[in-house]
Amino acid sequence: MATEQQSTAQQSADSMETDPATTNSPTTDPATTDPDTQIGPGHRPVKRTDPRASHPRALSMAERERKEWHKGRWIVFIVSLLVAIIVPYWVGRYMAMNGTQTVVDAISPIDPRGAALISWVVTSMTFMTLGMAVMETRKVIWRVLFILSLAVEQLIAGVCLLRFNFWYSTYVVYGNASPPINAANLGILASAIGLAVFAVLYVGLLVLIRKDSPLNVLTRSWSALAIFFVIELAALAVVMFGGLVTAV
Repeated sequence: MATEQQSTAQQSADSMETDPATTNSPTTDPATTDPDTQIGPGHRPVKRTDPRASHPRALSMAERERKEWHKGRWIVFIVSLLVAIIVPYWVGRYMAMNGTQTVVDAISPIDPRGAALISWVVTSMTFMTLGMAVMETRKVIWRVLFILSLAVEQLIAGVCLLRFNFWYSTYVVYGNASPPINAANLGILASAIGLAVFAVLYVGLLVLIRKDSPLNVLTRSWSALAIFFVIELAALAVVMFGGLVTAV
């Protein structure tokens, strides 16, 4: 009986020595093959966890105040923008309808070309400050100037009864004193048309000019602003010296 047990143990030892599956096969550690696992207590693989996911960093008081301040600032800007668009325009229309003689006395000394120049300057400044507010988002001064110039432009548009066929309504309200009013409307429209031409030209430059081209300098912010003023001056020249002021 003892002899049989010794022979069985000898055979099992021989089989372990000769079996390549048991002796030569490398053991793979899942912690070394899977980058998302690591060796935990008891040499057991455990899942790696990001401590930031389970313990997110709380915002500081300064960060919370800054975030809330930005939201409040944009809300104030949007409300101010709506007020600047609506209120001055209807105030101007009220003055035109109910204080016509006061408006006529105020504009009668102004030459039609001077009225066109004033309205063109105000409207162009509105567009310019809007562009600067878009480019310089961190500076509040440009948004403030945009709101103020927009309010003045809307007041002029309301007093002048601005619309596409404005010459009919201005003649009905102001009669023979309408030429400066019509010229002011032409100044506003000239600036708006100049902005439309500039927008089409600038988009075309962005599409056609390659980034490595020397002409790419034309798409820079200050170059674009210079092009904008050149187009606006051309539109003003057409209005003032093209016979449009006297035609309406």
